[in-house]
Amino acid sequence: MPSVPTTSLDLGSAAVVADPYPAFAEERAAHPVAWHEPSGMFLTFDHATTGAVLRNRSLGRIWRDRQPVDHLEPFNLLHRNQMMESEPPEHTRLRRLVAGAFNRGHVERLRPRVRELAAGLLAETSGDGFDVLGDYAEPLPVLVIAELLGVPASYAPDLRDWSQAIVRMYEVAPPPAVVDAAVAAAADFAGLVRELVAERRARPADDLVSDLAATDLSDDEVVAAVVLLLNAGHEASVNVFGNGLVAMLRRGLRPGDDVAACVEEMLRFDSALQLFERTATATVEIGGVVVEEGRKIAALLGAANRDPAVFEAPDEFRVARAPNNHLAFGAGVHFCLGAPLARMELVESVTALWAAYPDLGLAGEPESRGTFVLRGYRTVPVGGTHA
Repeated sequence: MPSVPTTSLDLGSAAVVADPYPAFAEERAAHPVAWHEPSGMFLTFDHATTGAVLRNRSLGRIWRDRQPVDHLEPFNLLHRNQMMESEPPEHTRLRRLVAGAFNRGHVERLRPRVRELAAGLLAETSGDGFDVLGDYAEPLPVLVIAELLGVPASYAPDLRDWSQAIVRMYEVAPPPAVVDAAVAAAADFAGLVRELVAERRARPADDLVSDLAATDLSDDEVVAAVVLLLNAGHEASVNVFGNGLVAMLRRGLRPGDDVAACVEEMLRFDSALQLFERTATATVEIGGVVVEEGRKIAALLGAANRDPAVFEAPDEFRVARAPNNHLAFGAGVHFCLGAPLARMELVESVTALWAAYPDLGLAGEPESRGTFVLRGYRTVPVGGTHA
């Protein structure tokens, strides 16, 4: 490889997992993109280069089955048929069919139900102290997406467990126990969805599984779409909520009058998804570096969202920040399909939480999940006076 900027940034180190942003700032000051030998790919550090990676049509999502293929087939099957892991024209076909069903008024009709579910979960909490993730932020989006899809609410705990097991596979070098758990979760999750698809084809209902089952998608593609919507919708909402809430409470901040603006700052300030890989389908120049066909480049979304060239005082949490051109939901053809649902859920859940606990505060030290790619907390203890 010709001489290019390089970085030895340890993405798995305790310091980077705890707070990657000082390291990102140091790298950004040195170069917008650099070769990262440990991962075998380029990494981007500024907003412009990250945005270019997300939008450049010569950089694609190219799925390659994880090895060993036989053992990982349940996991591979879900991703092989996912729109997030494909490029046009296949991506266009899958996204058009899923988006057509997803956008059929389902999101907005759920708003009153989200408020009802949020109120019910908060009614079960105590101002003496509770885990705002485990008792509130985690069950809420699972219940919402289950209702949207038409999955019985009794499966919500399973959906949470399956989702968390599957997404742990996206971290750098997952250990064997994580791999085995993801394979088992993928098989169980797919089995449930196949049963639901068969039921809805026989007896359609007013839900997303029925809408998807009525399209030209194959059974494998419907299963992959449902799992993607659940995993992406659940993980994004929970981690954005937890990361943003901790940032606010540590600074003594409240959402203010414009909760939607506050949610955008939660999305920007401590991004739930930190890394999104692309593969060069043709040799392309990005950020002054030539990425040869077949090589990978990773957009570091969290680094882009702290770029001082785009965001004034990027390390400050400003609840009413405007403009706020963050890349937390990606950009280009792979822009997050569930962004409208995630935004609605976050606005409603943040509003409800502060209405129930006007003096909400941390009641202990939050526990990190200890992961880099999907950044979040395992527990966030809080307390306050229940209104």
